[in-house]
Amino acid sequence: MAKILIIDDERSIRNTLKDILTFENHNVDLAEDGKTGLQLAADNAYDIIFCDIKMPQMDGIEVLESLHESAPEVPVVMISGHGNIETAVEAIKKGAFDFIPKPLDLNRIMITLRNALDKSNLIMETKTLKKKVNMKYQMIGESAAIQKVKDMIERVAPTDARVLITGENGTGKEVVARWLHEKSNRAQAPFIEVNCAAIPSELIESELFGHEKGAFTSAIKQRKGKFEQADGGTIFLDEIGDMSLSAQAKVLRALQENKITRVGSDKDIDVNVRVIAATNKNLSSEIEKTNFREDLYHRLSVILIHVPSLNSRKDDIPLLADYFIELSCAEQNVPLKKISEGAIEELKKINWTGNIREFRNVIERLVILCGNLINAEDVIAYARPL
Repeated sequence: MAKILIIDDERSIRNTLKDILTFENHNVDLAEDGKTGLQLAADNAYDIIFCDIKMPQMDGIEVLESLHESAPEVPVVMISGHGNIETAVEAIKKGAFDFIPKPLDLNRIMITLRNALDKSNLIMETKTLKKKVNMKYQMIGESAAIQKVKDMIERVAPTDARVLITGENGTGKEVVARWLHEKSNRAQAPFIEVNCAAIPSELIESELFGHEKGAFTSAIKQRKGKFEQADGGTIFLDEIGDMSLSAQAKVLRALQENKITRVGSDKDIDVNVRVIAATNKNLSSEIEKTNFREDLYHRLSVILIHVPSLNSRKDDIPLLADYFIELSCAEQNVPLKKISEGAIEELKKINWTGNIREFRNVIERLVILCGNLINAEDVIAYARPL
């Protein structure tokens, strides 16, 4: 059942539409002019609004513009007995979902309604999904160490400077990369992640730069690489310390010239990407061992951000515990659980070699295995099962 607003100065049209939509089990409100309609729209959350164009005092286009500013996600369907192509085009340009001429056709109304509701549902699902994604990548903590990282992100994110993120496994380097992207001017463009350690060395060039059909045995069709996919946005090269030297040379060229070449092609392709890299290795040592190019290191490390280990910021454990308990309870579809002060103290005693990743797994285990209150005995029993 949808909540619908009808704005029309003709009582017969309002009542006819209401009868049709009420028969379909929808909840319908009526407004006889634009001003009343805007007030109702401000006071209620509607799934769709039908609005006449020709009305006294305030015409439908003005109402549409106001609605588009105050509630841009709500589909507005314009209706008019004086419709023509120019009017319809203007309405669509101003943000209308559709335009229906009078006399109203029942089938057209129902199809438009269904399509508008599908759009609204998709918008809601997208918002929910984005909220879940944002919750997953929150940066939790108030310690001096993590606050330093947050401050650096705020200063660096609006620029296009390349960033090298260092830190132990599981500290949250990907979270830092995502926040650099989300707070940048490229936030609406793609964020493409590449795990350099997970891709075989013989495939890394194809993965990064793409390939032409027939470039190698399994290349049955042309394929865009990650750099092309990230054009206009951000590419995150995770575990770049594990990248092969040949791939490093091509990445260096991409950074120097903003051009890439697909495997099997001699044609240059211009790319506009911000590069963020991360590693858990000491790249200075890797350079000495000739495993990593020094010139690439200097290209990548315009800004250096070091993500602290969990052991170095144990004061953040209470906040992290609350956050991951809420997240795990939501994921496991169980009522929200609480954690005792004694349990927090036991968590602080643990040597977190796996950092945030290990901590999250332990909290999820406690949420699944413990009662409504997680206590010290639970942590002792389940945090270290081996």
